Amino acid sequence: MPKVRHYADLVAILAGLMWLLVYWSVSYSVYIDNIEPTMAALLIAGSLIMISFVHRPIRVLLSRYHVRKRRTEMWMHILALPLGLAFLIAILIEHLITPIDGIQKMLLFNVLATAGWLVFIFTLAVKLLIHMIKEKRKAR
Repeated sequence: MPKVRHYADLVAILAGLMWLLVYWSVSYSVYIDNIEPTMAALLIAGSLIMISFVHRPIRVLLSRYHVRKRRTEMWMHILALPLGLAFLIAILIEHLITPIDGIQKMLLFNVLATAGWLVFIFTLAVKLLIHMIKEKRKAR
């Protein structure tokens, strides 16, 4: 597997972790009724984004097709699917069990986003394993 795909996987995993940090910091900020954790997470995310736009080697690396493709897959796992599932599950819980407030809905989204990120990592590991098996068979 070319190095760029390994870099793409690593960049996507770290980007997903960065955004999960922001999501969880929002929930924690609401829980402790203090905005400092969210501001710290946004400062870290903003710094990493600024470095990726300013530092030329990182900018060139991140502009490659495989990196953009992996980050799009990561966004599907940690944002698009969890938002839809959290919405549907929240409707079911409210209709069948009890009303839930915004904090609980955010926690539900965070749990689903974290699960989606873990599924994304597992998917990348399975793809790597399949590729390694194919390469060994080709070498024979």
